[in-house]
Amino acid sequence: MKKKIYYMAALAVAGILSLSACGGTKTEDASPAGAASGEEASGEDALAQIQERGQLIVATEGTWSPWTFHDDADQLTGFDVEVARKIAEHLGVEPVFVEGEWDGLLAGMDAGRYDMVINGVEITEERAEKYDFTEPYAYIHTALIVTEDNTDIQSFEDLAGKRTANTISGTYATIAESYGAEVVGVNALTESFDLLRSGRVDATLNDEVTYYDYISQHPDAGLKVVTLSEDASQVAIPMRKGQETESLRAAVNEALQELRDSGELNALSQEFFGIDISGAASEGEAEVDGE
Repeated sequence: MKKKIYYMAALAVAGILSLSACGGTKTEDASPAGAASGEEASGEDALAQIQERGQLIVATEGTWSPWTFHDDADQLTGFDVEVARKIAEHLGVEPVFVEGEWDGLLAGMDAGRYDMVINGVEITEERAEKYDFTEPYAYIHTALIVTEDNTDIQSFEDLAGKRTANTISGTYATIAESYGAEVVGVNALTESFDLLRSGRVDATLNDEVTYYDYISQHPDAGLKVVTLSEDASQVAIPMRKGQETESLRAAVNEALQELRDSGELNALSQEFFGIDISGAASEGEAEVDGE
């Protein structure tokens, strides 16, 4: 039986905001002013430090469309990037984005190099033990993706003994391994799909909206979703645990609530995903191929 999911296939990314107007971007090894010393990790109030500095230092990948990516003009944008800009505006500071591979983002925050990671981070039990999360600002389902001619994989249980392409230590790699798959590590979304299309892996896992964004740009990719996770994952912003981040987390929660109440969070979701993923249930229905 075909499973129902919530999405709209037509995705459009337009009207991108310029970085020159909204804050800069730095490379992964950059050392933003006031962050390299790990000042917020020292026990001082993180919000006060950020406002004194005048900058909110945000870590993100920059290679995961439509969450965080570079547009045709090579400007950093995406749902998470624009949410981060709105949060910085609420705090009265400028956003500074530090791009890097997923494996190093949380570790960099641990070391005090970044104030927060805004990169579609899903709340898991393991992460919740180490970090304090804001309230969720997005809800997504995990999609199991294979090539169109694959009939061996119909469920997550079928991943046992198969090879998947995913970012090592990421949520989707953990899920794949929990079903007995061997994970081939990648550094970017396109690598996952390239390995799958070339036959070097059997499947990949990712969030449903990222998959449909990719398919909208690569309609002849020859891929399909065979099933989705039953429950939606909660996406939120992790911060270092401790009293020093309490006021910052409260201020970010206030900013997210304002974005939700004003409709701006919905609008950003519609712009980048074509649906509203800011609530526990998305709007619109479509079918997933597969029995």
